[in-house]
Amino acid sequence: MRKFALAIASLATLALVGPANAADPIIIKFSHVVAPNTPKGLAAQKFAELADKYTDGKVKVEVYPNSQLYKDKEELEALQLGAVQMLAPSNSKFGPIGVKQFEVFDLPYILPDLNALRKVTDGPLGTKLLKLLDAKGMTGLAYWDNGFKEMSANKKLVAPEDYKGLKFRIQSSKVLEAQFRALGAVPQVMAFSEVYQALQTGVVDGQENTPSNMYTQKMHEVQKYTTVTNHGYIGYVVVVNKKFWDGLPADIRTQLEKAMKEATAYGNGQSAKENDDALEEMRKSGKTELIKLTPEQDAAMRKAMMPVYKDVASRVGQPLIDEFLKETGRGGM
Repeated sequence: MRKFALAIASLATLALVGPANAADPIIIKFSHVVAPNTPKGLAAQKFAELADKYTDGKVKVEVYPNSQLYKDKEELEALQLGAVQMLAPSNSKFGPIGVKQFEVFDLPYILPDLNALRKVTDGPLGTKLLKLLDAKGMTGLAYWDNGFKEMSANKKLVAPEDYKGLKFRIQSSKVLEAQFRALGAVPQVMAFSEVYQALQTGVVDGQENTPSNMYTQKMHEVQKYTTVTNHGYIGYVVVVNKKFWDGLPADIRTQLEKAMKEATAYGNGQSAKENDDALEEMRKSGKTELIKLTPEQDAAMRKAMMPVYKDVASRVGQPLIDEFLKETGRGGM
């Protein structure tokens, strides 16, 4: 770990000094861990195109998908040190660096639909959360959707007791740990890039993810069953190294903010379609059986996971949970 820190620190020294002369474009390395054809991958590429357009070529955004530069456990440290300028980590990734409030997005069924989600991310609550990142050397620019998660395993998952004893891959999140422990499952933190092989070899029995992530990573090919639960949400926060961002000329920063706003609208517009299409392609493949819960089964799952709210209140803050519930129309829960 120390060698990694030293290596990216030396890269950071080069990255933060800016272009060699005024004629050279400003380079923004945008690293992410998913495939180019996912909603995040498409949004990142759209931002690169718009940044070039709106700055008249003064900024060049280099997009590195599929963990080409850093694995998801390394990328935030690389950003803080300045070795890479821009990332779009999932909300869960901020807990381990001390901004635990973003893990509220991981609570099961906390966001009932996209309209409720938008009320949070586009409103004062979303802005307040982004401000928490300043103290960690990064500036939050936007919220990008991945979508709502489904469960998969090599056995049918239709009731809470079906999860008992199964090993489930999760992102690093205490909330997600609590979620699976509430179901009697064994959560195992694992990098996104390692999930397919872990499922294929039986290192883990199952996982939760959006259809677009599952399909592009071919997880459905090594999971016999996929249960459409829509129990949780995966979203990303686009962050930029604060020192780098604050050091940009004001006019350049304004144009990049415009590009980011349009890329966000584009990417979030793609998310629902990509997930719907991916779910259909998974069904057509015949390699995983899609299971739709009955209303009674859905209610049983919700009831089984409600204790998680109490378990993690001390971590993310009960007032923040209450704010989310109020904003999404569930204040009396």
